Parts: sequence; structure tokens; C-alpha cells
Amino acid sequence: MRILVQKFGGTSVASPEVRELVLRKIEKAREQGFNPVIVVSAMGRQGAPYATDTLLSVARSVYKGIAARELDQIMYCGEMISAVVMAGTLQAAGMTSVMLTGGQAGITTDDNFTDARILKCDPTRILSLLKQGKVPVVCGFQGMTDEGEFTTLGRGGSDTTASALGAALNAEMIEIYTDVDGIMTADPRIVENAKILDCISYGEVCQLAHQGAKVIHPRAVEIAMQKNIPLVVKSTFSDAPGTLITNIAQEDTSEAAVVDRVATGVTYLTNIAQFKVHLDDTMGSDSSFNVFRTMAESDISVDLINVHPGQIMFTITAEHVEQASTKLKQQGYHIEILENCAKVSVVGGGMREVPGVMANFIEALSRNKIAILQTVDSHTSISALVPQSDVGAAVKSLHEKFGLSN
Repeated sequence: MRILVQKFGGTSVASPEVRELVLRKIEKAREQGFNPVIVVSAMGRQGAPYATDTLLSVARSVYKGIAARELDQIMYCGEMISAVVMAGTLQAAGMTSVMLTGGQAGITTDDNFTDARILKCDPTRILSLLKQGKVPVVCGFQGMTDEGEFTTLGRGGSDTTASALGAALNAEMIEIYTDVDGIMTADPRIVENAKILDCISYGEVCQLAHQGAKVIHPRAVEIAMQKNIPLVVKSTFSDAPGTLITNIAQEDTSEAAVVDRVATGVTYLTNIAQFKVHLDDTMGSDSSFNVFRTMAESDISVDLINVHPGQIMFTITAEHVEQASTKLKQQGYHIEILENCAKVSVVGGGMREVPGVMANFIEALSRNKIAILQTVDSHTSISALVPQSDVGAAVKSLHEKFGLSN
């Protein structure tokens, strides 16, 4: 049985006209001999009647501190409405279609409400429906605990649902439909000549996602990578081939191609603050460890970590600045805080062991008089902390320097 998982985002199911486009994609998959399994997000975006953020605002209008378990119960409704409407659309076109919640589709999660992790995915019910010639329409973004509690998977959860089902069903491919033609070399709102990537590796797209790109959730990529199932990110609104995500991004070994593939894309994160924590001899040998333990116990994630004798530097998101500052001062640390920062990153699997990559990165920013506040690098990425006011110029200069518009 050739199984294809097709995930459609909120804008892809928001209106009857767009759902007709989705119907065409599903019909085409069946004509090509696939047994499609459909995953849908809640209809529309914030402001739309059944969008997830709209449902959240309804609950929080009663009490801003409403418990996470109760939030999951109302968020569960968005995908259920969307899946029922999409199943009805397929039924009206003559297909036998069955709507399934995440739990009914076999997705079992932990009980970390609003950000649950998938523990297992039992494909038995979906396989039974496929053998009967039916088209399952599964609610993305959700699952169920062993105790029968409804849970949601956090931002990007519908992508994760699609990959989990694809892995459990041994799907031939997972298609992620959205409102863009694929994964781009940079944010087109900043870089006008950003290009659609034909192909990218699992590792590269995970790095792009972790560093700020929002086209696909990294958890979804990691699940597909474990089973080596190709992912394709493409548009509901066009017939463009999209971006293929697989193990090997490109098999072109020509000199020009090697140069081009040093970098795959440039991305960014905003609303970041830099902390400098000063240490002295009176604090003891555990002072560095205690800084990070304090952050961990406060559920504050740190990034861009540099540890030096007498000083630690790291970054956190702006929303946690007051909490982090209070906690560290209570521990007796002297700190300096620089707010209104952004992190810009160049990502590329081809930069491993290539000399001059860091030099090019620094040159691109320096020539545009962009202050570099901190840097960090790995085998597949280089990142710099810059003033947030310079983030657009930084992205443009790096995109040009690494030849991503060529």
C-alpha cells in the first residue's frame, strides 16, 4: 500500500474556495496511486472564528490564568471543526472520508498540557480505514493521554502530527502544504531576491527552524529523519514543486555548486536580551554552575553561551528578563543586561571544515557597520548577536555575501 500523508495548514482550509484546492491535491494523489492520509490545522489565523488563537482568547477573557488542561480542551475544538468540514468536503466530492481526532488516530502523548510530547502512534485504525478505501482526515496538533485526557502538541504541532503518522504508517512521503511555495533562503519580507530552495537536508532545515525560520517545526523534521521519510514543503495555492527535505540535499559536486552550498539560508530571531554575569573569587568554584542551575530551575532557556574566567555571557528571550534578573540578583550576582538584541544565523551543511566561512560572516557585518555583540558557531551554523535595529541589514548583507541570490 502506497501511503502519502498530506498536511494542510490553517490558511489552506479557511474558506470553501481554498478547500476546493485542497480537494484537487487529494484527488491528484489518489490518481497517482496513493492512499492519502489527511492532517489539518484549525481554520484560519488569529481573528478567524475557529482559529486556535481566537479560541484561546475566549478562554482567557474569563480568566487570564486559566489552567493548561482547560486550555487544551478548548484548543482541541479548532482542529475538530476543521477536520469535520474537510471530511464533509471530500464526502461531497464522492469520497468516503472519516474524521478522526488525534486520540482516535492512535496518537498517545504525555500529560504536559499545551506542549505535550508524542509517546507512541498506533496506526491500526488508520490502516483499517485505508484498506476499506476510505480517506482519513486527522486533527493535527493533538493527542490523548493513556488516561483519556485531551492534549495539544504546542506550536507547529500539526506538522508533528503529520510526521508521527507518516513514520507509524511507513508512508512513502509527507507533504506539508502551506501558503508559500517552499523553504526560502531568507525571509522575503527582508530580502526581496530570496529564492526557493529545491532541496535541503534534514539537518539544515532543523537548524533553520531552531534559528528562527517558521516554515516547518523541527520536531516534525526529526521524526521524519528517524525513518528516512522524505518531506516536501509546498503551496496549496500553486503547482510549484516545493522544497524536498531528505538526507542529501544535493548531489552536484561541481566547483560552483560546492561554493553555493556552503550556506543554505539566513534566518533570525528578535526580542533577545544579553546577560553578562560577573563572577569573583568569593563566590566559590560552583558559581558558574549555579548561574545555569538558577536559570534551569526557573524554566528559562539560555542561548549563545560564552564562559570566561570572571564572566559568563548568555542570551534569553525578552519575556524572561525581569524574572532572570531577579533570580540572579537574589543569588548575589552582579549582572549587566543589554536588551533589544537579535540573533542572525547563516546555516549550511556545506560549511563544515571549509576555511574562511567565519571570516566572510564577520566581514559582511563589519562592512555594513553592524556591531557584533557575541558569536557562536557549530559545524552547520554561525550566529551573531546584533542590535535589533540592525537585523534587516544584517540578514541582507549575509545573504549577499554567501551568494544565496545567485
